[in-house]
Amino acid sequence: MRLFLYYLLVLGSNYVISTYGPHQRAQMTGDILLGGLFPMHFGVASKDQDLAARPESTQCVRFNFRGFRWLQAMIFAIEEINNSSILLPNITLGYRIFDTCNTVSKALEATLSFVAQNKIDSLNLDEFCNCTDHIPSTIAVVGAAGSAVSTAVANLLGLFYIPQISYASSSRLLSNKNQYKSFMRTIPTDEYQATAMADIIEYFQWNWVIAVASDDDYGRPGIEKFEKEMEERDICIHLNELISQYFEDHEIRALADRIENSTAKVIVVFAGGPDIEPLIKEMVRRNITDRTWLASEAWASSSLIAKPEYLDVVGGTIGFALRAGLIPGFREFLQQVQPKKDSHNEFVREFWEETFNCYLEDSPRLQESENGSTSFRPLCTGEEDITSVETPYLDYTHLRISYNAYVAVYSIAQALQDIFTCTPGRGLFANNSCADIRKIEAWQVLKQLRHLNYTNSIGEKMQFDENAELVANYTIINWQRSTEDGSVMFKEVGYYNIHAKRGGKLSIDKTKILWNGYYSEVPFSNCSEDCEPGTRKGIIDSMPTCCFECTECSDGEFSNHRDASVCTKCPNNSWSNGNHTFCFLKEIEFLSWTEPFGIALAICAVVGVVLTVFVMGVFIRFRNTPIVKATNRELSYVLLFSLICCFSSSLIFIGEPQDWTCRLRQPAFGISFVLCISCILVKTNRVLLVFEAKIPTSLHRKWWGLNLQFLLVFLFTFVQVTICVVWLYNAPPSSYRNYDIDEIIFITCNEGSVMALGFLIGYTCLLAAICFFFAFKSRKLPENFTEAKFITFSMLIFFIVWISFIPAYFSTYGKFVAAVEAIAILASSFGQLACIFFNKVHYPQNISLGFYLTDNHKIAHNHEKHFSKVFLCSVDLHESPFTLILLLLTDVTN
Repeated sequence: MRLFLYYLLVLGSNYVISTYGPHQRAQMTGDILLGGLFPMHFGVASKDQDLAARPESTQCVRFNFRGFRWLQAMIFAIEEINNSSILLPNITLGYRIFDTCNTVSKALEATLSFVAQNKIDSLNLDEFCNCTDHIPSTIAVVGAAGSAVSTAVANLLGLFYIPQISYASSSRLLSNKNQYKSFMRTIPTDEYQATAMADIIEYFQWNWVIAVASDDDYGRPGIEKFEKEMEERDICIHLNELISQYFEDHEIRALADRIENSTAKVIVVFAGGPDIEPLIKEMVRRNITDRTWLASEAWASSSLIAKPEYLDVVGGTIGFALRAGLIPGFREFLQQVQPKKDSHNEFVREFWEETFNCYLEDSPRLQESENGSTSFRPLCTGEEDITSVETPYLDYTHLRISYNAYVAVYSIAQALQDIFTCTPGRGLFANNSCADIRKIEAWQVLKQLRHLNYTNSIGEKMQFDENAELVANYTIINWQRSTEDGSVMFKEVGYYNIHAKRGGKLSIDKTKILWNGYYSEVPFSNCSEDCEPGTRKGIIDSMPTCCFECTECSDGEFSNHRDASVCTKCPNNSWSNGNHTFCFLKEIEFLSWTEPFGIALAICAVVGVVLTVFVMGVFIRFRNTPIVKATNRELSYVLLFSLICCFSSSLIFIGEPQDWTCRLRQPAFGISFVLCISCILVKTNRVLLVFEAKIPTSLHRKWWGLNLQFLLVFLFTFVQVTICVVWLYNAPPSSYRNYDIDEIIFITCNEGSVMALGFLIGYTCLLAAICFFFAFKSRKLPENFTEAKFITFSMLIFFIVWISFIPAYFSTYGKFVAAVEAIAILASSFGQLACIFFNKVHYPQNISLGFYLTDNHKIAHNHEKHFSKVFLCSVDLHESPFTLILLLLTDVTN
């Protein structure tokens, strides 16, 4: 009884194996069996299952000629390996290939046939039966194409550690080895493609695009990575839409409305051909031809979209295509296909019928046609010439996906070869053992594939990286219309090297690109017009950063390229031109010797020096005359010398300021003026004391001796010298370039300490105020004594000049600061020279001198006697006559 049950189980198992899975397949027996999953159709018929009866299997629709070519690449590779005497000798590879119909449900239905056989083999029931038609386990699967399909298949195959090598699934989610343990691929991940797309958009300086992605595991992760890349580049996505081939018509129309109303002219699409086809058809119906499409590799060369009737809309598309490979002999193999010869490949019959638009005898589709469910087609013999028709199946000029499928088969074969030639003690399994090629299991093949490293027949190195992916690059293609027959031509215009350094990955020849099928000018797809040089992008409230208004650069800033984000500030020694497109060197200004103002000041200073020297010469020439003696001759010489210094100090304020001139001019001016004022002060105070003194005692004579007068002048001047020394020691003035003024650099002197300058001028004004006080007190002296009046006038001029100087000094800038101070010095110097000396120079020599004698301040005078110059002496007539003589000598001979 027990044996009977096992017998039934084995029979049931064999029955399941032979009938499970989709009915249509390509199958050939062999020692080792490979599985294959290819999209022979673009989708399934939309049919509601109301469950009123037993659900029927959905029908696949629209034959995929390119998918059939991919399947043929796998069969061709297996036949090459079986005919090779080097690779897997005496071992025959078989295959079972199913149609996924580009849907998850059909792919899982096929995948169950692979894993069911492996599960039954794991029961080890061979001892209970002799199954002559036993099919070996599937040790590896090639496929599937779409990422969404591969994701579902990988979850199932991973449970049994059956290696799966996809030739077209690029979703970056499949790189997760923790979730998809046995998934491998010969195509680069979408993570690189998303970066490449963002690089192209940045290369063509677009910043306003539309993103469309298929609503599956291929489109959503791809567009998510693309969004991150765009954010890093400050590029905006205006619309971000999902799409599916199963969208209702109103959903497609609504999506087309949003695209048509968008100002973005570039559409980035992460989707397969079947998903994007409904949208393209709607765009063609509306004749929207002003859009540029950026295609992912899933539809970059899709025969569904690359049709002449669509080219007005999709012409100029920039697409990412996989690296084309060379498969020797594959062209002849494709041309030899025939229904009668390829009985092991059930897809050949449908391919033949779709290619020649006919029905073969005994075709199930012929019965459907007779029942009126399909359009009428004629019968065909199966011996028609395949080369006489134009079909995507024979497009072998750029083998991309086909080459990836070819490489996937050879990778599995090389892993089996490594197992076959393994030396005991060098294996990859426990204790460095080797697997038995005759009893090979799927997990052993997976282990060997992970360590695969070989060079193929054309010299290419094949090795899976840590993510179980082969290194690959992209070719950039441009959709153009053929001038010969009007068909779509994929012209290579560049490449993208994934592993190159940043900035050197993308290479495009823009001269080869035709935009929108006809134009050589790069289309514009920006939210705002580019800002011209001299302007910058300004933010618009409530709008993305890619939408901006152009704002003119501020004065002193420039932008010398289009679409500048910020204006660049000119260097300190430069200023922006009127258009703010570049900076020019500022003009350097200072109180120059060559400018009219500087020349005028220099002439005035020289005239002042000459006049002062002239007066000094007159005084020296007539030094023994009474008028010279009466003006305190020696002190007048010092006063005239100080005026020469004052006039000369104004010259230091002219010319380009240097550190030494800045440190010299203020002390020279300050010391010169203090020396001048000191002399006038001592002279004025002496006259006042002489007139007010009652009895000229010996103390008076000692106090007003010549030596003491010079001592007082020295002491007053020494205080100013001390101020200057402290100033120069603690905060010395220095040359300073003032860049604050537009278009001009003023070279001025930084005084170091404004307080020190205030002390210097303040001390000078203090002495002048004291001098003015004494001169003012002398205003009631006899009318012929006019020197005190002139001193008063000179001090008034001094105060008027320097009181006006203070606001003028602090309200001016640049070279005018030096000019104001030079003018003040010259004006006050001319005032001193004119008031004190000019009235003495014109006196004739035959003047008469007289003096009044007073007794106890009672003036005695002779009303009948008039003198040109009067000297008044206050004496006590009862004193010794020597007193009168001394006072006379003091005024006249001193």
